[in-house]
Amino acid sequence: MIIAQVVGAAVASLKLDALQASKLLVVQQAGANGTAAGPAFLAVDLVGAGEGELVIVSQGSSARMAIGNDRSPADAAIIGILDSVSYWGAQEEMES
Repeated sequence: MIIAQVVGAAVASLKLDALQASKLLVVQQAGANGTAAGPAFLAVDLVGAGEGELVIVSQGSSARMAIGNDRSPADAAIIGILDSVSYWGAQEEMES
């Protein structure tokens, strides 16, 4: 699992049946302080995340298991929305 920030949304008018009911969001991996960095990628949203939120992303076969379809072509799924992250004894509240 990785921490990521939702940085946008993607709309596909034509997609495989396995993805028809799926909302696709654009995310970037983020550090524990919430700063997004690295390349953006698509993830299937399973929890109703919104733009700017820090989320938990599962990748690979774990993402397909979370989606509930092991034949899905998705390789990333948003499985949680973070309220706060603690590291090195510090705690940061995430803005909603």
